[in-house]
Formats: sequence, C-alpha cells, structure tokens
Amino acid sequence: MAVKVIGAGLAGCEAAWQLAQHGHEVELYEMKPEKYTPAHKYQGFAELVCSNSLKAERLASAAGMLKEEMRRLGSLTMRCADKCRVSAGGALAVDRKLFSDLVTEQIRSCEKIKVISEEVTSVPNGCCIIATGPLTADRLAQDISRICGEQLYFHDAAAPIVSFESIDMSKAFFASRYGRGEADYINCPMNKEEYLRFYNELINAESAELKEFDKEHFSKDNFKVYEGCMPIEVLAKRGEDTMRFGPLKPVGLTDPRTDRRPYAVVQLRAENAAGTMYNIVGFQTNLKFPEQKRVFSLITGLENADFLRYGVMHRNTFINSPKLLTEFFNLRERPELFFAGQMTGVEGYIESAASGIFAGLNMARMIEGRPLRPLPDTTMLGALSKYISDSAVENFQPMGCNMGVLPELPERIKNKQEKYQVLADRGLAALDEYINGL
Repeated sequence: MAVKVIGAGLAGCEAAWQLAQHGHEVELYEMKPEKYTPAHKYQGFAELVCSNSLKAERLASAAGMLKEEMRRLGSLTMRCADKCRVSAGGALAVDRKLFSDLVTEQIRSCEKIKVISEEVTSVPNGCCIIATGPLTADRLAQDISRICGEQLYFHDAAAPIVSFESIDMSKAFFASRYGRGEADYINCPMNKEEYLRFYNELINAESAELKEFDKEHFSKDNFKVYEGCMPIEVLAKRGEDTMRFGPLKPVGLTDPRTDRRPYAVVQLRAENAAGTMYNIVGFQTNLKFPEQKRVFSLITGLENADFLRYGVMHRNTFINSPKLLTEFFNLRERPELFFAGQMTGVEGYIESAASGIFAGLNMARMIEGRPLRPLPDTTMLGALSKYISDSAVENFQPMGCNMGVLPELPERIKNKQEKYQVLADRGLAALDEYINGL
C-alpha cells in the first residue's frame, strides 16, 4: 500500500523522495493549482515564498553544516539548489522559479511517486506523513487538532533566544523571585539610566513589514493578539513604566552587585534541558532583525549576546512537538503518522527540508520492519530532532538551525569560527558513521 504524503513543499517532496529511493510507493497530495494558500502563487512544488536564500554556505556555520548533512543523506533539495544557484556572496541562493521547476520535474518523473492534485481535508488512516506547512488549510488543521488535542498552536509572536555562553554573568545573575524554588531564571538588572536608554531606543526602533496575509490579524499600531503575545515594543509604547509593571518588573529580586532591588529586570529562561539556550522572557517582537540586535544588546549582560533566533511575528500553525512527537518525527500515540516541516516547529527552508528527509527515512524503515535509529545529537539535524521532541521543553516555540542546539565540546575554544569548524567536523564524522551503520 502506498504511503500518503500530504503537501508538496520542501518537506513533503523530501519525504516522498526518500521513500521512493528506498523502493516504496508514494501518493503525494498537493492542493495546488486547484487551491493556494495566501502566501503561495506559483504552481510548482517546493515554492520558496520569502527569501530565495538557503543561508550560509561555509561549513563552519549552522546552515552550512546542515546543508552538508542533507547532501550526505541524499537530499533532493540540495541537488536541485546546486543546479540553479545565483550569486549571493557567502550564501546559497537560487533562482526560485528554476528551483521549483527542477524539484517538480524530479518528483513527477519518479515512477514510485504518484502526484494527486486535490485538497486533503482530514488526516488519512494508515501510514502518512503530514507536511502542509505553517499555512495549513483550515479543515485539515481542524482535523489535526482533533488528533493532537489542544496541542495545535496558532503562533503569533516569539521572543529571541540567545546562547548562554554569550551572556555576561558578571552582570547578570541566577535567581527566582523572592527566592522561591530553584534559581531558574537569569536576571539582567538595569538602573534607571540604563532602563530609560533601552526604553527610548525600543519605542523608536523600526518594525518589520507584515506580509499581506498577516495584516488581517495585525494592524499597524494595534496588534490583534492575545495579551500574553503582545510585542514588547507595542507594550512599551503604552507608557514609560508599563514594562516595569510587566515583564521587566524588579520586585522580589536583589542585584548581588548592589544588594538592592534593581530599577528594572529582564529575565531569561532556559530553552533546552542542556541550558545552552535562553529565551528573553516576554520579549515577543516584530522588530527588524538588525534592530533587535541593536536594541536588545542595550540590556545589561546582553551587550555581546549571540542571538540564536530573533523574535518573529507571523501566522504559523504548528504542533506542540515535545508533547506529541518522538525524535523520529512520528506521533508517540500513533506511530504510523509522521509530521515534517514547519508544522513540527523547525523553522526555515533547509530545516523543513531536512526534517522531511528524516521523516521519510524513518517511515521507510518502519514499513520495512527495521528499527528506527536516532541521529547523533552532535549532528545539526539530530540536535534539532531532539529539540522538537524534548519533553522537558516548556513554552515550545519554533527553532531554526543554530550552533547552540549542539552539545558542548569537551574542550573550550575561544575563537568562534574555530569552535564552529570543530563542531561541524565532529557532527559530520558522526553522521558518516550513522549512515554506514544503516
């Protein structure tokens, strides 16, 4: 019986391709050209909606490392991207129409893949991979919600994440309010002068342009979001002291440098069990990325912060993967049902495609009655798959590839590029061993 793959975006195409390369029949469902999401315009598969860049090429980078892993796993995306690249400095960018055409041609000419052009409105029975993206059609999203309970999220805003090692802990400190429980938060204390400088830069910072299909949810100055998802810059514009009575309230905290309560405190909370990544609590934002780097670096202790993910604000349907998925991208309660792409909480083109590769590979092994083998967590794809399935993760938000998700090296390397190269070499060596073991 053919495996059903829903969605012919990057993840769906990669999943279908992996299954076909392992000799399995695939029915690939795609609602285009009969129906389009608000973001899609081109009838081809693997349409790149926003940028035409697949991020950095150099191996000593998270994106470069992930792309090399994809190549070694037989990625259709990378094969096509390498054939239609355009000049983009140190990044891999593509002619998006040619890229889509190449992927579409490869998929349609594959004897093992049958393309079915129709909208799927409910989750099929049997072996299935759902890869419908962040703009999943309403009826299918409702049925996914039925299966996942209340674990299907409509993602309005997310806060930035920084690496722990880049936080200046000579200024910041671990503590919980009033000393209750364990010291779970990193606190960045500010005096009045520091706070006012940050406040003034924040309210005058430049916001990102909203996509047309998001404007029905957000207006320019009055964001129609849950109060808990209010962008920090919008909250700040309500008054000079508003943040100090909200996410920056200093009550119950004492700055060990002064033995006094700070004027304001920015808190950071661990994003993963290893404690290598911290999100800035309450800092959901729609500021442009360079503005986030400039303004948030004014926070005491974050002057040299390494931003692993910037805050974003857009429509994004995704499941609460840590509560639902295994590291193989299938449901714990329904193993024959896999998810792939941005719906799982991986964010970005190559991350989505990579998740499709691994979901397809695991589905093939399941059908063949072979055990599923986890990727080493020293690989970028392995680390991402463990992040999205880590049951210890609270307040789950989508994550793109970054060096912060990888386990630390046993030795400390001060030079960042040297460290990243060692991390990449370690991960690729582990991947080669994994592939040989298959």
